[in-house]
Amino acid sequence: MDKFPYNKDKQQAFQAATQGYENAQGLYETIVSDSAGYGHQLKHLKDEVNEAYQQIQNALEVASEHQRSQLERFQQDLQGMVTEVNQTE
Repeated sequence: MDKFPYNKDKQQAFQAATQGYENAQGLYETIVSDSAGYGHQLKHLKDEVNEAYQQIQNALEVASEHQRSQLERFQQDLQGMVTEVNQTE
């Protein structure tokens, strides 16, 4: 039996949120606005951002103070990506 299941869940939630954020960020950085596949790439990015937001929300429910500040930064960065993409549509 794990002595610290809460801490393990907290770490797993944080790692999932971090991975979701990194996936969205990586996709955002590869999108080329004038490419033929832009529309498809944009939809994929929106899906990744939505998934990352959900993972961040889940992680925030159990996050430590340090994790919380990092997760809030991830949210701000994702919002910046969404804002920038919406300006170029």
